[in-house]
Amino acid sequence: MKLMRQMVTGKDNCTHDLARWSWLVTTVATVLGALWNAAQTGVVDLLQFAQAIGILCSTHGAALLLKKDTEPGPLQ
Repeated sequence: MKLMRQMVTGKDNCTHDLARWSWLVTTVATVLGALWNAAQTGVVDLLQFAQAIGILCSTHGAALLLKKDTEPGPLQ
């Protein structure tokens, strides 16, 4: 549970971060969509899956980089 909280909160591990939640939700949705497609058709298009994950990681990574100065500092 601690790992999950660290994934979706800022540097202080208390303040929830919308960008990190968005990253988590969209990644889970993409993986579940690929699994659903594989279950329905029996085929996994690895190129489309890799492109989707690459786009998710690059856009959310850029969003976190752009907002790094606005995050709350660690608790003391």
